[in-house]
Amino acid sequence: MNLKLRLLYFSIILCSFCPFYGQNVSLYQQFNGRYDFLFVGNTMNLGENNVTPGCEDLLVTSSTANLNLSSTQIIQSAYLYWAGSGLGDFNVKLNGVDINAQRTFSNISASSGLPYFSAFKDVTNQILSTGIGNYTLSDLDISQTLINEPGYCTNRTNFAGWTLVIVYKDISLPLNQINIYDGLESIPNDVTINLTNLNVIDNAGAKIGFVAWEGDANLAVNETLQINGTILSNPPLNPADNAFNGTNSFTGSNTLYNMDLDFYDIQNNIHIGDTSAQIELTSGQDVVLINVIVTKLNSQLPDATIAVTNVLQNCNSKVLTANYTVSNLNCTNPLPAGTPIAIYANGQLVAQTQTTTIIPIDGNENGQILITLPDTIPSNFTLIFVVDDDGTGHGMVTELLENNNSFSQTISQWSSPSFNLLNPIFSCNTGFTVATFDFSNYQNSVKVNSNDGVQFYETNTDAQNQTNPIFNYNNYTALTTPKEIFVRIDNNHCYAITSFLLKTRNCPPTIYNYVSANGDGTNETFFIDGLKNIFTNYELEIYNRWGRLIWTGNNQSSDWDGFATKGMLLDNQIAPKGTYYYILNLNDDDYPEPIVGWLYLTK
Repeated sequence: MNLKLRLLYFSIILCSFCPFYGQNVSLYQQFNGRYDFLFVGNTMNLGENNVTPGCEDLLVTSSTANLNLSSTQIIQSAYLYWAGSGLGDFNVKLNGVDINAQRTFSNISASSGLPYFSAFKDVTNQILSTGIGNYTLSDLDISQTLINEPGYCTNRTNFAGWTLVIVYKDISLPLNQINIYDGLESIPNDVTINLTNLNVIDNAGAKIGFVAWEGDANLAVNETLQINGTILSNPPLNPADNAFNGTNSFTGSNTLYNMDLDFYDIQNNIHIGDTSAQIELTSGQDVVLINVIVTKLNSQLPDATIAVTNVLQNCNSKVLTANYTVSNLNCTNPLPAGTPIAIYANGQLVAQTQTTTIIPIDGNENGQILITLPDTIPSNFTLIFVVDDDGTGHGMVTELLENNNSFSQTISQWSSPSFNLLNPIFSCNTGFTVATFDFSNYQNSVKVNSNDGVQFYETNTDAQNQTNPIFNYNNYTALTTPKEIFVRIDNNHCYAITSFLLKTRNCPPTIYNYVSANGDGTNETFFIDGLKNIFTNYELEIYNRWGRLIWTGNNQSSDWDGFATKGMLLDNQIAPKGTYYYILNLNDDDYPEPIVGWLYLTK
């Protein structure tokens, strides 16, 4: 026995006082429209395992079945199920194409403690491509399981087989609801399925089909299929007390050993106006595994769904404009006008509206609503639209599905970005308050959120309109100061505008205290850098070594060129070479004390 089987059987022994386990048969898929269904499949058993001697020799690894449809029957979906004794073979072939299970089921028999499996694959595309004709399932091999665990042969529960569950559309059909239920439940325990949200308007053509495994024709102890308490039968193929007997109602075969592909007409067992139905399957002795149940009912109901297509916002506003679409898809009846719609924000009702027209089958209606949010709603919240909701959580329309009426979306309200205040930037006055500035570091320091964008502008209007941005912010010349610079901070939705000032200060002048005055064009005058047109009220006095004033100047005069204009010397007479000293009164509040120093004159 291989390791997997040993581990599983050990777990079964440990749980000998536990109930069997499996997957409850539950709704897998639903189709609403002009649909019907059929089963196509075959067994891998060569004979009835309850009466035929031998075990593993009575199983093959491939078998074939024929799919036949009329020209008006168009395949909508095709689902492949295969099953057998053991832990499972989940890799098979269909017409030579590798099939890997998408979903798997397992069950341990309550009577024998042996495991069984089933597998599923959606093969719609392959069936649509191949069309009608023969289909062969191959490579389904459980022989090693039967060899390793003789209990299957001893208990006569050795089986394998496969089926295609086909849902097809035909324009000649009435509007039906096809429900596909699957799982892997074991009988003799009762299997009960409750169908709800029905609205049966016509019971003609109603039917139920099931895919079951391991049923034996020679074991008929209370094997029943009931709907609404009435036992179904189809004699002589399916007697009332032997529902699981290796038959195929679609082909009329009674040699589908150890599997059943059967359907029953139930138009006399379900009534116009019914809103629910109960299906019950029983077996008094035979081990039967229920894998798939399919129902077809003429149940005409709408199915409202809603989706929000977009939400429009304004910055710093509690008012939203939402565009939405109400649809009535995969249904069998129009959705009436006036179906209510409730809108919630974090569970709080904030708006209501309703559909305005009758929405036909597979139709939709677009709408728009203005939503004013209460101040109690935070900036980040969940917006929920619910169709067929009167604002109290209750609907007014009976639908095929009552759990698909809502649409939720996380909303972050738009608000202007936060920003840091910016201090003025100072630079040295280069004359008449002109200065050059570098405010490139403000591009980051103004931001609170590092993802925001920042641009600089010379006017508030330019900042508002995003026109004429400043690009040379690392070498910007202000022609007049103080100069206000406007900063726009964007967060993709909203923006904020702040500003800062560019200011100049009069920096200390640089004095070059050597005058040659020899006509060679170099150092011809007493030059003071950063003085003229900056300290516009300055006064400069030059004295000789004996303290006599020989020259005065201001912002209107030329630089001293070595000629004396004051004192005993005549104007425009060159002063003797030598050392002189100067007194520079800047007449500036930042520099209250005069600057005094020496200079040297040469010729």
